[in-house]
Amino acid sequence: MISPQARIGFALLAGSMMMSPAAIAAPVAKTDVAAAVADPSRPAEDRAMDEARHPADILAFLKLKPGETVADIWPGDYWDRLFSDVVGPHGTVYAVHLPQADKVEKIATPPNGAKPLAGHPNVIAITTEPTDMALPAKADVIWIRQNYHDLYDPFMGPVDVAKFNKAVYRALKPGGRFVIVDHVAPAGSKLAATNTTHRIDPAVVKADMAAAGFTFVGESKVLHNPADTHVSSVFDKAIRGHTDQFIYVFQRK
Repeated sequence: MISPQARIGFALLAGSMMMSPAAIAAPVAKTDVAAAVADPSRPAEDRAMDEARHPADILAFLKLKPGETVADIWPGDYWDRLFSDVVGPHGTVYAVHLPQADKVEKIATPPNGAKPLAGHPNVIAITTEPTDMALPAKADVIWIRQNYHDLYDPFMGPVDVAKFNKAVYRALKPGGRFVIVDHVAPAGSKLAATNTTHRIDPAVVKADMAAAGFTFVGESKVLHNPADTHVSSVFDKAIRGHTDQFIYVFQRK
């Protein structure tokens, strides 16, 4: 005969086994981010940059979900490996190459559809003109890190930035997010530093996004460095790798 206490215990156990999918799934995203960053198979050179780049904080801030599509403009293997792991095998990462940028970087542009990262078959190389942003499918997140300011510079054409931003808007799914990370220039300096110290006034970025139809929905200060005076070149050894940077998120309708 089962005692009343035992019946209560069984009921509690059954209730815990019948938790809603949302309740069960809530911590999974955090676990995936932590697992992606802690993965011992990541290259040693990537792990050596983690302290300065704060990948766990940034990935948690982005709230990427398994199965999503991320487009990395002016791509970097470090972040694409992490994006690949977080969106998982049912997600996609487009490594978006701009021909002008590859020429300056002196790298061979991979053919469209190439899979440039061993062990990460969901990372797919795409080459597109900046003002086209021709992706095979619309993205949940489009990311550009430390290179938005370069779009304004002579070596990039310069790009028609207004058309670029509109192209990014169109390449996103409704509700999709455009994430911009860049080096902070002095307030009010506008575009004066883009081709000298390689920084940009954050107010310019916000104005550009508003003009393109985006809504500013958030920022992270994880890369904020109050010791950066905003006037040194980002390549100055005294500040390189530790510049004051903004991380802005803009959303399309």
